[in-house]
Amino acid sequence: MRDPERDHHLRTERLPVAPLPETVTEAAETWVRVPDKWTGRATNRVQWLLAAVGAACLALGIELAVDSAWSGGIAALLMAVVGCVAVGLLVLFGTLAFVHVELTVDQYALEVRCGHMGVPRRRIPLDHVVGAEFVPRVTPRHWGGWGYRWRPEKGTAVVVRRGEGLILTLGDGRSFTVTVDDAETAVRVIRHRLRMRRPRPAPPDTRS
Repeated sequence: MRDPERDHHLRTERLPVAPLPETVTEAAETWVRVPDKWTGRATNRVQWLLAAVGAACLALGIELAVDSAWSGGIAALLMAVVGCVAVGLLVLFGTLAFVHVELTVDQYALEVRCGHMGVPRRRIPLDHVVGAEFVPRVTPRHWGGWGYRWRPEKGTAVVVRRGEGLILTLGDGRSFTVTVDDAETAVRVIRHRLRMRRPRPAPPDTRS
């Protein structure tokens, strides 16, 4: 004897499940609560090792200036002191400025701040942003190194570590890439902000 409940269960399992259309998905995402300000960060602790090298060069330059006898060979000693101090300061700034990056998205703009002093800094109004895309892996090799990078075929980027990030497409056709933790959430927030800023179509005129 056939079990009608079992037959109904089997028929239900065979029913294909159609994917939601993109417009429905976007409409559903607009109802997801988005914070007024979203903040994400990315950190590279390896940069502290390079900062230590810079500090060592700076200390060596200061030690040469203080402890050396300046009676003979002044030119060579001066060049050594200036060279050590300059290299030390350059390495210190270049590493400490990109130990970490902070990305903030609010209702009006996206801001990127580097290092503990927030320099360099870049603010991009959302009116200048066309789209945002999640990138699962960004590496310094793709951009020629760490820090604030520029390549004519790829745009500009802030790279502080290997890993996930996002790419912004700007209204002038250029792109901006930044490495940040939880980049997928950042992309969803940016896309939500962009959809909210789109002009809504006027209601149809029902007057005859």
